[in-house]
Amino acid sequence: MDEVVVQEFIEQEEDTQKGKFLIFTLEKESYGIEIKYVTEIIGIQQITEVPELPEYIRGIINLRGKIIPVMDVRLRFKKPFKEYNDRTCVIVVDIREVAIGLIVDSVSEVLSISENEIVAPPDMSKGGNKYIKGIGKVGSEVKLLLDCDKLLSGEEVENLSEI
Repeated sequence: MDEVVVQEFIEQEEDTQKGKFLIFTLEKESYGIEIKYVTEIIGIQQITEVPELPEYIRGIINLRGKIIPVMDVRLRFKKPFKEYNDRTCVIVVDIREVAIGLIVDSVSEVLSISENEIVAPPDMSKGGNKYIKGIGKVGSEVKLLLDCDKLLSGEEVENLSEI
């Protein structure tokens, strides 16, 4: 009986999170990440570099005793590196049970975007837009909605979970 109650609670919680996106910016573009992946948002912290990691994994941080790898989303998207400042944020997300920090230029707000306001991204390159799950239309603006599960490959998740 308790298990059923817990399951209902989880489903209700998932329903309240459905269609909600944390909006952040990289350069002039706005991106959205499903709120269900987000654990917390913190300011940029001292990052310890770890040898032999991909360039976009800047290193690790100590988050209240928990060591988590941090990914510079700019570098992941092949954008130029930008010095971190007081607006730079780390969005801590859980990707397949691995906590990882996403370094972004700034975080702006949480938006509700209904499914009928989301369209598939155009397939303009051979590789496609593998990190973009959809494009959210909000007024006259567009928000590029990330596919969290594709930010890291299965092998990368496995390697980072061993740090």
